Amino acid sequence: MAPSKASKEVAVKADDPVIDPDQIFKASKALLAHMKKASKVKADNAEKKDLLATSDDEETFSEEPIWLTLSTKRHITESRNLKPGKIALPHPLRTDPDMSICLITADPQRAYKNLVAADSFPAEWRKRVTRVIDFGKLKAKYKTYETQRKLAAEHDVFLGDTRIINRLPQALGKSFYKSTAKRPIPVDIQARLPKNADGKRAKRSAVKKSNNNNKSDDAVVINACTPVQLAGEIERAVSVALVHLSPSVNTVVRVAWAGWPAEHVAANVEAAAKALIERFVPGKWRNVRGLYVKGSETTPLPVWLTEELWLEEGDVVADGSEKAKALMSASAEKPNIGKKRKSLEQEEAEAEAEVEKPEPAKKKAKKTKVSAKVPEGDDSNLVEEIAERKTTLRKQKKAAKKALEV
Repeated sequence: MAPSKASKEVAVKADDPVIDPDQIFKASKALLAHMKKASKVKADNAEKKDLLATSDDEETFSEEPIWLTLSTKRHITESRNLKPGKIALPHPLRTDPDMSICLITADPQRAYKNLVAADSFPAEWRKRVTRVIDFGKLKAKYKTYETQRKLAAEHDVFLGDTRIINRLPQALGKSFYKSTAKRPIPVDIQARLPKNADGKRAKRSAVKKSNNNNKSDDAVVINACTPVQLAGEIERAVSVALVHLSPSVNTVVRVAWAGWPAEHVAANVEAAAKALIERFVPGKWRNVRGLYVKGSETTPLPVWLTEELWLEEGDVVADGSEKAKALMSASAEKPNIGKKRKSLEQEEAEAEAEVEKPEPAKKKAKKTKVSAKVPEGDDSNLVEEIAERKTTLRKQKKAAKKALEV
């Protein structure tokens, strides 16, 4: 059965890809309809129906995320990066006016609390920033797993200063970094660098030296931004889509919610796809195999696919060629060994070392003493002794029988 045109688009050339906005809209609309239908069927087929169900169930469905899945031909990174990238979206993901934000800053926290409490800081964001804590107090107060889990449950969004964002995984542990739901979002809350006469901003090291010379101004000493700049950084951080990179060919980005209209979902999918490929994928569109949209429990729905499954011409080898035979022989010689197992070469080297390793002199002396005490066996004498014992037993049996007869 031929695939539906409404479900995917095949690219003719990887160098000149085209994503049709109508195609993305059709895929988004079909995905939303399927998710709504599946949610209704699941509720109807439940063994124990909730007679007290209210409109909260519909709100739960509307909060289900919609993901953009990117499939590449090669890994987009060589190592896992716990500092997520950020993609601006036309429709922000977090717009709840009652959400709780925890801001983790560099020391001291009092300077940043004063920024939040300043009159120039917007009131709508002041009520959302419910906690400001510096890295020193965070590390001292939340050492155990229980306290870290409690902190994760108290707030909806966590923001981390870019100066200490790389130290947060060790301080917060698995409660935050086991999944991507509560990972701190990096925000730049340092003072904005001044521009030179050439119109270029000065280097950060030069600014630090000048700050140390003028310690009378607290705002300069702590290198903090203004209240308006801080509010702008927080607003941008909570509205973006986060990109968590890992050494894999599949990358998933949350771009929308199930309760949104199809137009908003399609707009975010298109913007996220272009930014993700242009900024984070090496080789850009030539390294892309496909783009998909999916729900939390749905099959990915393709919106763009490529016909070229390889990145370079050298990646394709003809069957029966010398290069193919060489690759097959190399793969046969080198078995797939797990990380915890030793390599064959290492095992052979250790075996040779054990053979060549001389034994201690004391042990040899003990073995010679023991061997000297044990006499050498004589098989011929042993056979004669066994025969004599057998004849003696026979004579004793005969004598016993005669005694019984008498």
